[in-house]
Amino acid sequence: QVQLAESGGDSVQTGGSLTITCVASTRNNGCLAWFRQRPGKEREPVAEIYGDGYKIYDDAVKGRFTIARYDPTNTLYLHMNNLKPDDTALYFCAARDVGTCPAKISAWFFDYWGRGTQVTVSS
Repeated sequence: QVQLAESGGDSVQTGGSLTITCVASTRNNGCLAWFRQRPGKEREPVAEIYGDGYKIYDDAVKGRFTIARYDPTNTLYLHMNNLKPDDTALYFCAARDVGTCPAKISAWFFDYWGRGTQVTVSS
């Protein structure tokens, strides 16, 4: 059983930057992802990273967010730039011990989930 713990959520102003982090309890060389749940909406994909480092982004964050992993410390990052109020959400990390991710980022694929970290962007 892999436990995931997100941290780094904060309140920032429009146009600001923030990096959030997810640490896994055990080594996971498989597919990792970030999802978010905005107020009043369902959980939606943000980005995913394959075991070999290949990355896929949702169109809403492409060019502004960067997903990265550092496997020696079981850490997943999401670097967020040019934040907008519409990015306000509870951000979750997810994992599955399979190296290849689905072509379309999908919540059903992932076995393990964190509890989330809140990011709030004010105008």
